[in-house]
Amino acid sequence: MSQARSFEKRLDMTLADRMTTEEGWVYMTGMQALVRLPVQQRIRDIAQGLNTAGFISGYRGSPLGRYDMELWNAADSLEQYNIVFKPGVNEELAATAAWGSQYVGTFPGATVDGVFSIWYGKAPGMDRSMDALRHANMAGTSTLGGSLLLVGDDHGVKSSTVAGYSDFNFVSAGIPLLAPSNAQEVLDYGLHGIALSRHSGLLCGMKLVTDVIEGGGSLYVGPDAPAISMPDASEGLNIQKFVFFGHQERVLYEKRIDEALVYARTNQLNRITQNAAGAKLGIVAAGKAFQDLSQALRALGVSKSDLGNLGLKVLKVGMVWPLDDEIIRTFAQGLDTILVVEEKRPLLEDQIRSILYGQPTTPNIVGKFFDGQTYTTHRGEPAFPNFGEIDPTTIVRVLSKTAIRVDPNCGVSQPNFPDQPIAGTPAPVRAPSFCAGCPHGRSTQVIDGSRALAGIGCHGMAVMLDPMKTNTISHMGGEGAMWIGQQPFTDEPHVFANIGDGTYYHSGFLAIRAAIAVDLPITYKLLVNGFVSMTGGQPIEGALSIEQIVDELHAEGVRKIALVSDEPEKYDGHNFPASVSVHPRQKMEVLQKDLREYSNVSVLIYEQPCATERRRLRKRGKWHDPDKRVFIHPTVCEGCGDCGAVSNCMAIEPLETEFGRKRLINQSSCNKDFSCVEGFCPSLVTIEGAKLKQHKTGSGLPILPDIPLPELPALDDSWSVLVAGIGGTGVVTIGQTLAVAAHADGLFSSNLDVTGLAQKYGAVLSHIKIAADTEQLNSTRIATGEADALIGADIIVAAGDEVLATLVPGKSIGVVSTHLTPTAEFSRDPDWNIDERLLIQRLDGVLESKLVKLDSILLAERVLGDAVFANTLLLGAAWQLGSIPVSHEAIMRALELNGVAVEMNRGAFELGRYASYDLGAALELIKGSALESEEAANLDAQIERRAAFLTDYQDAHLADKYTSLIAKVRRKESAFTEDNLVTQEVVRNYFKVLAHKDEWEVARLYADPAFAEALRETFDGNLKLSFHLGGPPFGQKIPGSNKVTKRETGAWVLKVFRLMTKLKGLRGSILDPFRNSSETKAARALIQQYEADIGVILKEVHAANLDAAVRLAAIPDQIRGYGIVREEHSARAANARTQALSEMLGTSAEENLIAKAS
Repeated sequence: MSQARSFEKRLDMTLADRMTTEEGWVYMTGMQALVRLPVQQRIRDIAQGLNTAGFISGYRGSPLGRYDMELWNAADSLEQYNIVFKPGVNEELAATAAWGSQYVGTFPGATVDGVFSIWYGKAPGMDRSMDALRHANMAGTSTLGGSLLLVGDDHGVKSSTVAGYSDFNFVSAGIPLLAPSNAQEVLDYGLHGIALSRHSGLLCGMKLVTDVIEGGGSLYVGPDAPAISMPDASEGLNIQKFVFFGHQERVLYEKRIDEALVYARTNQLNRITQNAAGAKLGIVAAGKAFQDLSQALRALGVSKSDLGNLGLKVLKVGMVWPLDDEIIRTFAQGLDTILVVEEKRPLLEDQIRSILYGQPTTPNIVGKFFDGQTYTTHRGEPAFPNFGEIDPTTIVRVLSKTAIRVDPNCGVSQPNFPDQPIAGTPAPVRAPSFCAGCPHGRSTQVIDGSRALAGIGCHGMAVMLDPMKTNTISHMGGEGAMWIGQQPFTDEPHVFANIGDGTYYHSGFLAIRAAIAVDLPITYKLLVNGFVSMTGGQPIEGALSIEQIVDELHAEGVRKIALVSDEPEKYDGHNFPASVSVHPRQKMEVLQKDLREYSNVSVLIYEQPCATERRRLRKRGKWHDPDKRVFIHPTVCEGCGDCGAVSNCMAIEPLETEFGRKRLINQSSCNKDFSCVEGFCPSLVTIEGAKLKQHKTGSGLPILPDIPLPELPALDDSWSVLVAGIGGTGVVTIGQTLAVAAHADGLFSSNLDVTGLAQKYGAVLSHIKIAADTEQLNSTRIATGEADALIGADIIVAAGDEVLATLVPGKSIGVVSTHLTPTAEFSRDPDWNIDERLLIQRLDGVLESKLVKLDSILLAERVLGDAVFANTLLLGAAWQLGSIPVSHEAIMRALELNGVAVEMNRGAFELGRYASYDLGAALELIKGSALESEEAANLDAQIERRAAFLTDYQDAHLADKYTSLIAKVRRKESAFTEDNLVTQEVVRNYFKVLAHKDEWEVARLYADPAFAEALRETFDGNLKLSFHLGGPPFGQKIPGSNKVTKRETGAWVLKVFRLMTKLKGLRGSILDPFRNSSETKAARALIQQYEADIGVILKEVHAANLDAAVRLAAIPDQIRGYGIVREEHSARAANARTQALSEMLGTSAEENLIAKAS
């Protein structure tokens, strides 16, 4: 197919169209539809000559986490239409404010005739707001107002601490509930909800789940869309100044709910979408379940209204409570069986059973069970689960079985979906984690011997990092209160409790007050980062300054407060109460030890701004960007992981080298927290004046040859593209770019971003569907076996079971980045490892020859100067494969509309095309680093390279000593094996102990010109270096701790390093000032010990104890780092050495210890 498309293009579209287009097709997500909703309501009111206004309030929470941000982005449009947005301090107070808006017009002074209100919150927010909402629903709504409740339900507990299901909250309060199934219905049902509320005097709810609210696509807007018919009004339904409380209940349950049903019937909120003549099987679904049902029917090949030779009726329910009895009775006529497709509890099923109970020809009802009903003793086989989520695959199974039960000769076969993952090898999981440089990574660390009660939001992820030290997550605002009920009945003397400043202002302050009231021995670790980070980085409503927080806590009775900051100097001269002390963050361990000995409530305030928000604001020029970067000298690095242990920072990544695993700083993801520099290691330097290397081709982009345009796939049906990657790296942007490009191309699209718990570093999937007609778009989520194309931005996520299940051998096309980005485990386990080959095997097993593999991170970094462009590069590669049914000009337009680094992203797209067309040529654009070297091809080459290194390290005599021992081991091992396993370990580890990184060696490595060359290859600018040294005379011990703080020194120390390099011959002599240091002595002892161990191997090794010999020879690899870090590693390695020796000699570990002592 050529690039010319027959669709009417919309290339002149803009993203502002979603708010300004009066009539026609526009692109927007469900979240953006919620922003258009109040504007559209005002447009309708104005057209009817009504003088109204709008009021919006609530509190953010996934899946409505970004609603407030979208509203702020549309501030001009809201102001134009007299819509006031006031985010709530918490959900309950916001609900009360929304209730108050309905009284406008009942008291003097009103400037408008009525105000419609929109309240929003996630399910737990509704839980805490039920008192206010019950009162509001009893009171009623204004005839020209109306009140809409937007509730985000997290059915799958993907970004919550409790499974969200708010339906019965609405039922218990007598509030009608609408359930949209897509973004179009979010807008349409929202308008219906306000109209229903005005007519009936009831609040009206709208249930929003991720697949609906995060889904987006082409929506139709118009002055009369949707058509709304207002039934004749009844008297006495709407809000009044005062009504006796008992009468409120009577009006609610005798009149208002009936009028809600009248409105639903009049406007056909519930409608039969398929109605085959003589149908025996009927299916009922609502909301997201209707999406899944549509997908399942498509998978089963339903043509019109026939499933096999079985006719179908399908009822799409728009108002799930109260359920209209008339439509149910009409729908049930002639049916043998009704299948009720719904997630969670049987709300629809129970209403249908109640409506049809006692009818002479009541159909069999299949819902949670094929026979019987939930919570009864005698019930049959389970059908749909009463918990979690359902998907199209589950519906296909249940529907097929139900059809066969109705008519065994219906021609429908029971599907045979695999219960096990497609690939046999279990897939690793990319769990969510803290962002690079996140202050949570430091503030939530708990000292040995203590535990912390988890906080909500980002704080909850601390449980995933170490559930033994951080546990028992409470609801928002209850932080630490569980300890009130535990403490009287335990010998545990003290706990910490994590809480953020957003939660503190929301309601958490009351939990601290409760602890003070009972003299609780607890330390609250209050992180003040200035943002509500989990939901997108919103500012805190009415945020308090540090001074105000301190004064508030002091006034409540807290008499021990420690303030920790990444910039403690800014509090010099502050007039804090005497109970407040100010500290740098290096003192966290000592402070926690002190605070846990305090017998009452204490507070540790950890003040450091959210790293991700600082990064975003820096890009916009709204936050100071320090002229500093961190660089790790890989040869000085010991791979001990202390920099990661201190910081929990995900910008620290593994670097595999000839001399073992080292560390590097991912300059693209580094958020300049700089806590990694506190790791006790001299390999970390900071640099001022450094800019990431840019290429000198005029525009900063490589000049690429012209390549042929691909043949784009035909759109006979919807086309599904799945993007799999890491949160915060642009996966969502790629999904939205594709969806917008399809819209600009005159096509129709939907996209769904499944982000889960973490903004960054967790698994993220973007589901994009493209079609020539809206009727071809059903479920926003790509179902099992539905993906036509895969863009794997992260190989761990792409090779996961969830992604593989969507792929079809012989059909699906994939492009995946082979770059292995570490998971959160790497910060805790220096030896973390995932076999990249197994991940590729999993993908190859499904995609076979239709998989293209390339390292997009490497290409983006080395060719474009920044890994941030890696995903756009992959998009270009996928498009060149002919796996994206969107024109080149439409994608270029979408990148332009995104408005971020437009030319660089266009260049990245073209580089991806080139890499897909000729990967070898693209790789030739990459230049290596001066500090990187290709791994030696064989064992002899490894020995030769290390001998040369040792000559430079000291002299030829040391190199000869090394090669002599290697030769002995090699001869011995060759007598009974050709594998060289022991020799290989001795080659690596004898070199390591001989080339101990003492002060002389660190100086030599920094003085090596290769270091300066590596800096020039990485950075542009006039570089000013600072070194961070902890050895004498620079380091200072932290009182009360065995830790040492390093001192920052200027580039002058390079002159000292160069002089020391010339004087390295003094090493070990009487003139060596370092010869008697504890570390140097330990290094000499390790050499002697290792040579003795190799002597044991030479004497005792044979085929039966070869494995033990290999482990013994590898012991020095466990001894890493400098100073106290090295001492801790050595202590652990000693136990492993004792065990290996005992296996070598055939004796017990205890006997070896006795022999060693004697």
